[in-house]
Amino acid sequence: MKKLFGKRIKELRLRKNYTQEMLAELLGIGERNLSKIECGVNFVSAETLENLSKALNVSYKDLFDFEHLETVAVKKEELLLSIQEEKVDVELLYRIYSSLKK
Repeated sequence: MKKLFGKRIKELRLRKNYTQEMLAELLGIGERNLSKIECGVNFVSAETLENLSKALNVSYKDLFDFEHLETVAVKKEELLLSIQEEKVDVELLYRIYSSLKK
């Protein structure tokens, strides 16, 4: 949950066009602490949670609305596992990826 919460905070921060430095200042915490929150290493205190809601102008519910991120994480994990276990044609998968990234 900490990782998904962190991804959600980063997503909301980028939507506001805030740098980590800007948001950390609004929250009254260090930039390094915000980075650890966004990476899912640390979790927030109740006070920081309240400040996040205000700084990002979202509800508490919105802060924890990361179901869409979980879905992406599950898909990534499934793809990686399929590649590692050689359940997919890596050459074909790479050609598809190459054609999409252009």
